Amino acid sequence: MTLGVTLSSTSRQLPVDDTVRLAREAYGAGLHSAWFGQTFAYDSPSLAAIVGREVPGLHVGTSAIPVFGRHPLLVSSQAQTAQAATGGRYHLGLALGTRHLTETAFGLPYERPIGLLREFLTALRPLLETGEADFHGELLTATTPYPAAVPGAAPVPVLVAAMGPQALRVSGELADGVLPFLAGPRALERDIVPAVTAAAEAAGRPAPRIVALVPGVVTADAEGVREKAAEALALYERIPSYQRAIELSGADGAAGVAAIGDEETVAAEVRRYREAGATEVVFTATDLGGEEDRRRTWKLLGELSRG
Repeated sequence: MTLGVTLSSTSRQLPVDDTVRLAREAYGAGLHSAWFGQTFAYDSPSLAAIVGREVPGLHVGTSAIPVFGRHPLLVSSQAQTAQAATGGRYHLGLALGTRHLTETAFGLPYERPIGLLREFLTALRPLLETGEADFHGELLTATTPYPAAVPGAAPVPVLVAAMGPQALRVSGELADGVLPFLAGPRALERDIVPAVTAAAEAAGRPAPRIVALVPGVVTADAEGVREKAAEALALYERIPSYQRAIELSGADGAAGVAAIGDEETVAAEVRRYREAGATEVVFTATDLGGEEDRRRTWKLLGELSRG
């Protein structure tokens, strides 16, 4: 199993140079990957390309770009450029987004999200594989009057932040894996891994990657950090897909899914995710307890990754 971290701060957007510095620190600690969320500030594929170029050997990914307000042709260009810049170490993550952000920010109706995801992936795959597309769906069109392949770009892995049954089915059929967040080991083992694996098998695709994003901190103040986690993650408790994942995980709230405690406690949680079917684990919100706890967390994850 490989281990990584997100480099998006829970409290602020970091300057690019500071992000590169943190990425070097993560790679030096023995971590395999660094991931970037997509907000309304940085363009995550561009930031991933910069970091991956500056830190050779470190895998970089976006987790995740909402399909609403984007187009497969543009996302393909971004992903292929990042892949060429990093020498094949870029991983593209997509998401359905939320009704509130989609309708508030873009003025777009949040309608037929699963249908849009299916059409988006159907159009995107040939663009990433051949640089060409001729797709005419109900919700979008993607054609290439000019070649869309980026020289030197290896195939780009496509992952989806899917947790519901329909999204898991589409992801198993058309993507390379999933990026579940706030889905604990029980939800992975009972619901997510079986559903996406069955869909991939039925479509004749390889076994999907299961990249579990887990809030986690190694700390001596577990109670205090868990209180901070409850505050930082509370917004996800109002989003139906995350509500369902938290409930299936057997947790009372989002903070109940977080891996917080000493080295032995957090290492045991990582093992639980692996045993539940996660192929990779990416820790998020590692800065909740401050810089000392973040370094302590990264040190443990690096040791586990190397071991």
